[in-house]
Amino acid sequence: MSVPQRRVPAAQRGIRSRRRVTSGDATPPGQGRRLVAGVRPRRTTTLLSEEGPHPVELAGLLHEVTVRLLTAETLSQALDRLAALTVGALPGAVRCSVALIGEGGPATVAAAGSAGEASDRSQYAHGAGPGLEAARTRTLITTDDLGADERWPELSEAAREDGIGAVAAIPLDVQRTAVGALSVSLGRAGEVGPDLLLTAMAVAGQAEVLLGELQRREALAEGAVVDRAVGVIIAQRGCGVQEAYRILQDSAQRLGLDRGTVADRLVAAAARHRGEPHS
Repeated sequence: MSVPQRRVPAAQRGIRSRRRVTSGDATPPGQGRRLVAGVRPRRTTTLLSEEGPHPVELAGLLHEVTVRLLTAETLSQALDRLAALTVGALPGAVRCSVALIGEGGPATVAAAGSAGEASDRSQYAHGAGPGLEAARTRTLITTDDLGADERWPELSEAAREDGIGAVAAIPLDVQRTAVGALSVSLGRAGEVGPDLLLTAMAVAGQAEVLLGELQRREALAEGAVVDRAVGVIIAQRGCGVQEAYRILQDSAQRLGLDRGTVADRLVAAAARHRGEPHS
């Protein structure tokens, strides 16, 4: 008779698997520290190994993206965190820039990394480059050597000065309210590997959902402030609701500010006048 195999509980199987991935305290030379899901990394150097993303590493990275973006107080802070986390996670990356373009507004740009600042400035000054191309066409854009790419000759000199080689730009589509791109620049020219593309695209896909949630939160917060400001205008001028909204919008256009900023200032001024704290 054969002896029945002893069943191992699923929780223990997960523990054993995780221990196999993270065994040993030392990190081999040239490799990043492996990231385990649910564990915050102790340093901001490369989080993924150069052999390609292990499923556990990728899950840990996406968990970290979720935590950092959802705890951001503003959309701008979330973009800064996304750029910093991405450039620190991908082997060979020297810069990550994130751009979002909303309807009728200027691009919101965040970047992190040790190189590529001149290349970014040139791209947005000329309105052409891999990041903007990915945002416009909503397709993946790669270049093996930005300094020699004939599609964007105006970036050649800046890329060579910056030490930027290959670039991968992944499009972002945030709840149909904004388009943009997450661009990863490598320090050496050459084909962008499939492992890096897989990881960058996974991060971009996760970021789309999270940035959409942050925009929803900001819209709700702005709507509440606008409603309070409209109430202040009605009380001060004795006008109707529609007229109060029109006054607020006209004031924003005249001052060259967005409606939410004007509403917040108006509510704050009214609170000071009444001697109340403004939250």
